[in-house]
Amino acid sequence: MSRVCQLTGKRPISGNNVSHSKRRTKRRFLPNLQKKRYFIPETDQWVELKVSTTAMRNINKLGIYAYLKQLEAKGVDTGVVLNEKK
Repeated sequence: MSRVCQLTGKRPISGNNVSHSKRRTKRRFLPNLQKKRYFIPETDQWVELKVSTTAMRNINKLGIYAYLKQLEAKGVDTGVVLNEKK
């Protein structure tokens, strides 16, 4: 699997290791990704997401359903289908 957050789209970036003598060598900065299961009570379903810790903070602040709706309104493909509860 690729190292990309499903919600924020964060992905690895490149930069340099800089030694004491200022010699530069290439390196990668990886996002802090976690696999997490969330229960969405509005739709009565569980979803497993690969999310960055930044996205986890947003979910804690807004709630999973509201955050997914917000991303859906922006046109972000999260891979989560929100089925309305009957």
